[in-house]
Amino acid sequence: MGKIILTGDRPTGKLHLGHYVGSLRRRVQLQDQGDYDRMFVFMADVQALTDNADNPEKIRQNIIEVALDYLSAGLDPNKCTLFIQSQIPELAELTTYLMNLVSVSRVQRNPTVKTEIKMRNFEANLPIGFFCYPVSQAADITAFKATTVPAGEDQEPMLELTRELARRFNQTYGEVLVEPNIMLPENATARRLPGTDGKEKMSKSLGNCIYLSDDAATVWQKVKSMYTDPTHLNVSDPGHVEGNAVFTYLDAFSTDQDFADFWPEFHNLDELKAAYTAGGIGDMKCKKLLNNVINRMLDPIRQRRHEYEQDIPEIFRILKQGSEAAREAAAQTMDEVRTAMRINYFDDEELIREQTEKFRAK
Repeated sequence: MGKIILTGDRPTGKLHLGHYVGSLRRRVQLQDQGDYDRMFVFMADVQALTDNADNPEKIRQNIIEVALDYLSAGLDPNKCTLFIQSQIPELAELTTYLMNLVSVSRVQRNPTVKTEIKMRNFEANLPIGFFCYPVSQAADITAFKATTVPAGEDQEPMLELTRELARRFNQTYGEVLVEPNIMLPENATARRLPGTDGKEKMSKSLGNCIYLSDDAATVWQKVKSMYTDPTHLNVSDPGHVEGNAVFTYLDAFSTDQDFADFWPEFHNLDELKAAYTAGGIGDMKCKKLLNNVINRMLDPIRQRRHEYEQDIPEIFRILKQGSEAAREAAAQTMDEVRTAMRINYFDDEELIREQTEKFRAK
């Protein structure tokens, strides 16, 4: 069996730096390294509809936004398969079968589900589709026999449920599905990038994001307003880097070359942290450094995005071609699933022969 990657995003808006450091940057590296036999990257529009059912146009409009972010960040449709979740009906079928192998209480224990329910105020009126999206996610992964899922650490409970469902299916019906492993970001800081306001997570709904498509002026406005250290009132005051969003972002993005080019007084981030902690370094100077770091990183992404925006029909062609290839792969798995579950009625010659002899003997 080959090494297969599957990963994706909900198309509820443009992608931001949290997406980039959490998984997107790593996906580009992985596709270019060529260590995996196949890589699937998808837009989870079905999952997005579980809490946007009354606003499908939001999802419809953001499909292209996310596709543009994927391509401009460096994902290459010649090296990975880009597809849209809803265009693969086999995923819905597998979700139905997997639902029979998990209890309500097991899904309720999932800490990610608990957090998501609370965040969306679904405690009193929880849509079944939303409650079951971890099972749908398991189907997405196992339908492509993914061995590896690049994701943030908040997705580990989801991957554990996927492994449980694959194991349960195999024990019940036969060895078909693969138990995947999570691939966390190499930079521990990047595993959960905070919002610009210092809150735990960057989120579109909280308005604390820096988007991959933001222009340089917008990035600077957002960086200027970033949360730092509320006790650092004067430049001479000792500062704290823990919980300071500016330093968290520098941890995630800055390189020694950035210091050489933008702030040669320091050789690396450790030296800047030491100076800031001792006192004498102003927050605005740190923000100017971060602004330069982010814009240097985003410049080539912006340029590629502008080029792709000139030919939107080509984006749709790429997505259609990728969806057709993905459906072919999922269909192969589903043939094995139906055979293992003994519901491949029309392809089971033994069943037909057995039933023929049974009724002939009457």
